Amino acid sequence: MGKLDSKVAVVSGAARGQGRSHAVNLAKEGASVILIDICKDLEGNNYPLSRREDLDETVNLVEKEGVKAYAIEADVRERSQTWDAIAEGVKELGRLDIVVANAGICPMGKKQTILSWSDTIDTDLAGVFNLVQGSLPHLEKGASIIATGSLAAMLGSTGNQGPGGSAYSLAKQIVARYVNDLSVHLGPKGIRINAVHPTNCNTDMLHNEGMYSVFRPDLESPTLDDVKPVFPMMHSMKVPFVEPQDISNAVIFLASEDSRYITGMQLRIDAGGYAKTVPWKG
Repeated sequence: MGKLDSKVAVVSGAARGQGRSHAVNLAKEGASVILIDICKDLEGNNYPLSRREDLDETVNLVEKEGVKAYAIEADVRERSQTWDAIAEGVKELGRLDIVVANAGICPMGKKQTILSWSDTIDTDLAGVFNLVQGSLPHLEKGASIIATGSLAAMLGSTGNQGPGGSAYSLAKQIVARYVNDLSVHLGPKGIRINAVHPTNCNTDMLHNEGMYSVFRPDLESPTLDDVKPVFPMMHSMKVPFVEPQDISNAVIFLASEDSRYITGMQLRIDAGGYAKTVPWKG
């Protein structure tokens, strides 16, 4: 018996990284999963995004758990595409109980343009709005919505790191406020909404030259070996980054009845990054 038997979830950004991890862990707990991903690069992003074969592999991993997977290529920046994808998935799998608004990009370092701002805001902010708003007509009492924020939402602006970094921080801050405020209106309907806020996570969003250059601006083309000793400086716990599984553990908790009275929560999985950086204001 899983914690999510007979439930249906939708996960955006499901082809790889945190999204794939969330989808597979939801499946392990008994949920069938609607998998949404753009499966192509964005002009304003400066590292490669997923491909269809990545999404197909997520399908394989979900189905190995004995549940159904339904994959759709869709751009969460586009409201009509996103709403139509959700409706198609619900028609195929019969219901919707769990929403994981996870799709995101973070262009940093070199090769940013003003389009990096637009693509980041449209993916990381409008994409959350589109997935959540498009899911609401399908949700009933007991449903759970989880949005992916970031430690960046807690630490304020990163405007000095270019348009992509600035837009990422702004988007995640608004996502946090969105979750807080929407929880008040969904509570009477018995629907919960929460946010998870990871620190650096061991995915492609972290492992690219643009992100590495933020941590080692003194080097022309830094590598993982160059930045790994620097990563732990963000945290009170001396780890360079967290794993997708660490975030998925929180997603499963928030999706299940274990958290049935938790809503409007900002749950940090940050290895102590916030407490180390932000003074206590109690």
